[in-house]
Amino acid sequence: MTEQGYDIGAVIERVFAVIESRRGADPETSYVAKLFHRGRGKIAQKLGEEAVETVIAGIDGKKQELIGESTDLLFHLMVLWANAGINPAEVAAELARREGISGLEEKKSRNW
Repeated sequence: MTEQGYDIGAVIERVFAVIESRRGADPETSYVAKLFHRGRGKIAQKLGEEAVETVIAGIDGKKQELIGESTDLLFHLMVLWANAGINPAEVAAELARREGISGLEEKKSRNW
């Protein structure tokens, strides 16, 4: 829980559940369904676009803009996870595994 009262893990789980629930919806009425319908390549492309927008917002130094673009980036990342059959708990487990490990040491240990 943060000082604003939001648990980012819980919010991510709820949003991810909504993404999963809309996977098979009508692409004409659901943005998520439209992304799934267009395929993983288009989902990844959209994620890349959002990443660039997040970088630009970070350089511009506008806090609210960076928050908004970060939200878009996380959302599209979760759509890609769902498309790839990855759930947030798997990503959290990997983050926990890496916690406290030097970034340089972690990179050396990768076998992918």
